Amino acid sequence: MRQTWRWFGPKDQVSPADMAQAGVEGVVSALHHVPTGTAWSSDEIARRQNEIAHHPDGSPTGLAWEVVESIPVSEDIKRQSGPWREHVAAWKQSLEALAAAGIETVCYNFMPVLDWTRTDLAWPRPSGATCMRFDLIDFAAFDIHVLERPGAAESFPEDVAEAAARRAAEMDDDHRAALARNVVFGLPGAADNFTMEDVKGHLAAYETVSDERLRAHMVDFLSEVAPVAQRLGMRLCCHPDDPPFPLLGLPRVVSTEADYRAMLDAVDVPANGVTLCSGSLGARADNDLPGMMERLGDRVHFLHLRNVSRDSDTLPCSFFEDEHLGGATDMVALVAAALREEKRRRDAGRSDTEIPFRPDHGQNLLDDHGRNAQPGYPAIGRLRGLAELRGVIAALSHDKVGLSA
Repeated sequence: MRQTWRWFGPKDQVSPADMAQAGVEGVVSALHHVPTGTAWSSDEIARRQNEIAHHPDGSPTGLAWEVVESIPVSEDIKRQSGPWREHVAAWKQSLEALAAAGIETVCYNFMPVLDWTRTDLAWPRPSGATCMRFDLIDFAAFDIHVLERPGAAESFPEDVAEAAARRAAEMDDDHRAALARNVVFGLPGAADNFTMEDVKGHLAAYETVSDERLRAHMVDFLSEVAPVAQRLGMRLCCHPDDPPFPLLGLPRVVSTEADYRAMLDAVDVPANGVTLCSGSLGARADNDLPGMMERLGDRVHFLHLRNVSRDSDTLPCSFFEDEHLGGATDMVALVAAALREEKRRRDAGRSDTEIPFRPDHGQNLLDDHGRNAQPGYPAIGRLRGLAELRGVIAALSHDKVGLSA
């Protein structure tokens, strides 16, 4: 398993020097400054590669850009509206440019409007750490009483809607504004710029897009881009919905193993694959992560290893980002399943025998509290997660514990 680390570019508070000291082997990044729907140029890709490969003084970091996360899929592609065909063409051009630069793995998602949703970006834990949390009551209070989305109350269980009304009544204006900022933080570029009216406009654009229609649009998109990736020797890996249940009346099509199986069967080429995110998928009690790794493993091109603890096993539910070896997912069993898949690939003579993974998210620990890194991406919290995962991998690999199929 190849140890990687996500980097958001030169403005990231965690530097390539930090990554090198953490002992990572490769870097996960993207051209976040390039507008969605625009093709990535060879010059911009080379610039990012150079930023990763060199310290500011020009000395080498020993690191390379190995995984793209993500080439954004525009809302026009998801809705098949406006210049969506031009955006698909730009996506293909980006794949061509990345392949020419030697980058073979591209993660993306197909979530409408919000890339992820949390209600608290720094929830305090008894240890003094902080983490991200999705609180269902807070979210319902936002949806029903802050955003005031039509029909929102009917989309929650009655007891949740009643509790949300009580909580909203207790909120002052500052609390409501902070909750809104946290929720829209997962809307790309929106943390400081989007009003509630902007969000309502985005939601209204999906009023006629059902789950079935969004899934059909996803298949159309993959039918265009996956053959290009296959020809270029690349791997595409779709990230699951986060969280993996419906929110804000929006469709969801990548939340379960059945969703993934439908996606893989619809466009059945090896390049069309999975980003198995144990944190996103782990927010549903009915997602068996070690089992999914076993059954979908030959198409798992990228792993996000993180853990969440659910407040309940109902859907939807509240959860928080737990320690990497805590939470609801049996991380040791999941890593063992990934190592077995790597062995199967070696035995089959595949070239992609080393599955890249990154310690996804992390709790803010020690100096993280003053660094103000991207929410979920602290230096020390992720370093702790990587160290724990590295220990699990080393123990299983050394003793061959659980590696026999």
